[in-house]
Amino acid sequence: MTKILDKAIAKVRALPAEEQDVLGAVLLALADEELTRVGELDDETRAAVREGVEQARRGAFVPDEEIEALWQRLGL
Repeated sequence: MTKILDKAIAKVRALPAEEQDVLGAVLLALADEELTRVGELDDETRAAVREGVEQARRGAFVPDEEIEALWQRLGL
């Protein structure tokens, strides 16, 4: 495991279980899309990721009810 992935996983482990599940699902989705290296992302995707990270820093999260409805629609 790389140092950056190890560091990220350590931080995620400190989060509540629900947040760990969300981040785990995101990581799995990225791995399934074979976007394993940041350099392979296009500019639009990179910008969307940066925007999402900034929203998370501000605490601008989607309500739990909406996330649960999304998981149900996706069969997760």
